[in-house]
Amino acid sequence: MNKLNNLVEWFADKNKVMIALSGGVDSAVVAYAAFQALGSSAIAVTADYKTLSQEELLSAKQVCSEIGIEQMILDYSELENEDFVKNDSNRCFHCRMELGDHLIKLAKKHNVKTIVDGTNLDDLGDYRPGIQALKENGIKSPLVETKLIKDEIRNIAKLVGLSVYDRPSNSCLASRIPWGQRVTAERLTRIELGETLVKQITNLKQVRVRDIEGCAKIEVDKNRITIFNKNIINQLNKKLKMIGFTSMEIDKEGYKPGKINVISN
Repeated sequence: MNKLNNLVEWFADKNKVMIALSGGVDSAVVAYAAFQALGSSAIAVTADYKTLSQEELLSAKQVCSEIGIEQMILDYSELENEDFVKNDSNRCFHCRMELGDHLIKLAKKHNVKTIVDGTNLDDLGDYRPGIQALKENGIKSPLVETKLIKDEIRNIAKLVGLSVYDRPSNSCLASRIPWGQRVTAERLTRIELGETLVKQITNLKQVRVRDIEGCAKIEVDKNRITIFNKNIINQLNKKLKMIGFTSMEIDKEGYKPGKINVISN
């Protein structure tokens, strides 16, 4: 409880706060703490920027309902940003810079001085250019400042009754496309549909469908790869081709965050 108390206390001297809330556990716990400290002076903002899956969007709405916090939806398309669409190694930086711009404009409109996100202490060890972009926009990370790691955040979420406490980490759909290959609406649609299909057929929660020049490369936890028997592979191959993939492959190395970053054409 001390960790949660520290997080709630972080908000104590803030008048009004805006939380950049995705559908994940990190920003959910930040929103919970902010609401405990500030009540209606805490506002959650979810960006529907057209590379966020509908599953994540629904999760964000569910979290806000559980907390009781007001939620605003930022509606814009990253596909109109050429720096993002060209998909180089700075894609996440361009994405977060644009998000920061939208958040700052919204905050000014509602007289909010403090904007926060769900970056946690563990995130600082990964390659995350988006974190730098948010810092440049003055967005604060209370989970980092109160030194909270992922396992502790999940424990807090479970303790306070948030349904996302065991939700697998996720990222925007564009992260399934290798650097150097353009991000298009068509690819994003088949990636989202592909992941939904794999989850429905296998009952697995942690799934990535990478779009490698039209080939659906499926990643799941290495310990669950054996679930892909001949029948499931045949079902998936048929259905993935129906939604626009040319072929499919099971990644025998299993799921690993950020793996796509080292692949390029």
